[in-house]
Amino acid sequence: MLSRSAERLYWLARYLERTENTARLLSVYMNLMFDMPMGVEVSWRNLLTIFGAEQAFLKLYEIPNEQNTMSFLLTDTANPGSLFSCLNAARENIRTSRELMPDEAWQQVNEMYLFAKNNVDTAANRRGRVLILNEIMRGCQCFTGFLSGAMSHDDALRFIRLGRSIERADMTTRILDIASVILADDRSDKTRQYENAMWMNVLKSLSALLMYRKHGRHRIRSGDVLDYLLKDPDFPRSVVHCINEVEAYIKRLPRSEVLTDNLATLLSSLMATDIYHITPVQLHKLLDDIQVRLGVTHNQIASTWFLAAH
Repeated sequence: MLSRSAERLYWLARYLERTENTARLLSVYMNLMFDMPMGVEVSWRNLLTIFGAEQAFLKLYEIPNEQNTMSFLLTDTANPGSLFSCLNAARENIRTSRELMPDEAWQQVNEMYLFAKNNVDTAANRRGRVLILNEIMRGCQCFTGFLSGAMSHDDALRFIRLGRSIERADMTTRILDIASVILADDRSDKTRQYENAMWMNVLKSLSALLMYRKHGRHRIRSGDVLDYLLKDPDFPRSVVHCINEVEAYIKRLPRSEVLTDNLATLLSSLMATDIYHITPVQLHKLLDDIQVRLGVTHNQIASTWFLAAH
């Protein structure tokens, strides 16, 4: 496989996964904002912080209110991390890689792009925004399912799954970063009263509520939710599961011998962390460290299979 083809497939998967998880994070945060009573301090600025986009936002907007924040994260093409920008980048990568996957895969991504483009104006109101987010999440899931059932499980698909798993682990940590707001020591008594509702929204954003309860955890408790979404080896969106997937796909690619050391260090550090006695500050640091380690693995992948051919 050509290096440039592998790179396009890898980034196709990352951008689509980022698109889906951006939709998930915006959806759960909207639910949190609108479900909480007056006086509970969950601000739009926190959402920008979770995305690591506060400085970029302030270059374009003055006030991080609902309208500005949602416009910046959902439809603003001046923001390379917006949902629409990511979907556009995914479409460009698959457009130039159409010979490597079934035609229906291109059609699915192109239809999502056209849907978002044609409905960009409706994102200004809450009802339209919910419809767009739900349709984008559904489309991304259809794309993932179609490739699993209709594409040869060769190196091309491995690079797609490699990109998807790295991006998914990263975005799961960003969704969990909401917990640093939920658990903050200076949170109000009202916030403490609604913690279970907040955690339920976090589980729903990752389609994890049913599986969480199926594993015998009938009550929604912060420690149990964090432990499940960080360490459960069987749930596809848990951080540990995604890291294991990355390691498995890397091992099946050539010249992969030195790439797994960083992942092994990350896994051992994560598994050694006592999630049930972690402070909000320690949790935020842990999530940041995971994101940094995933960035190291990404750089190793790029230097091993992509950049060397340029």
